[in-house]
Amino acid sequence: MDVEIELAPDVLVPRAETELLGKNAISILGRMEGEPVIVDMCCGSGNLALAVAHHCPKVQIWAADLTDSTVALARSNVARLSLADRVSVMQGDLFAALQDEGIEGRVDMVVCNPPYISSSRLENESAHLLGDEPREAFDGGPYGISILQRLVREAIDYLKPDGWLLFEFGEGQERQVAALLARTKAYGEPSFADADGKPRVAIVRSNRRNAGASA
Repeated sequence: MDVEIELAPDVLVPRAETELLGKNAISILGRMEGEPVIVDMCCGSGNLALAVAHHCPKVQIWAADLTDSTVALARSNVARLSLADRVSVMQGDLFAALQDEGIEGRVDMVVCNPPYISSSRLENESAHLLGDEPREAFDGGPYGISILQRLVREAIDYLKPDGWLLFEFGEGQERQVAALLARTKAYGEPSFADADGKPRVAIVRSNRRNAGASA
C-alpha cells in the first residue's frame, strides 16, 4: 500500500489479508467529506493507520494498542513518516486507551485487525506463529472471538450514527461475526470482503441514531 514501516521481533508482521481491510477502508473514506475521524484499534506497528493516512490526506487518526513495545514502534513509524500531525498513538486496553481523547460519538470509522486465533490452536497447529511474534497478536481466547466480542460492543459508544466498523477475522468465522453484530442490535447487515474466495473482512455501519447509547 505504498508505505514502508519498521518492524520488531515482538510485534505482529503485517499480512496480505490486512491490505484487504485497508483498501476497503480507503475506498469508503474517499467518498466522505470534511476531515473524517478514524480509530485504528489493535494498531500493531501502525501499518493500517499509516496506510490510511497516506492515501487519505484529510483524515485524523487515533491508533491504539496495549503493550509498551508495540506502542513505541507505532509511534516511531508515525514519526518516521512525518505523520504525527494526523496520527496519534495511544496505549491501553482497547477503547480504554481513548477514553480521555474526547472522541466518543465523533468517530466516522473504526478499523481493526484483532487477535482472532483460538488459544487451543495456538497450542497445536498454529504454534509456529509464536516463534517470532507475540502471543498477544494472535490469541483471541477460547473460541478466537474474545476481542471481536469486545470490539463490536465497545465501538458503538465511539461511532457516529451511521459510522463504519471494518475488521479482519479468521477463516470460517463469518457466521460468528454476523451473530456478534446482530446481538448488539446496533449495526446494520454486514457485508464481507473476500481474500482468495474466503470472507476475511467485515464491513458494517452503525444503525443507531444515538451512537452514545450502551450496547
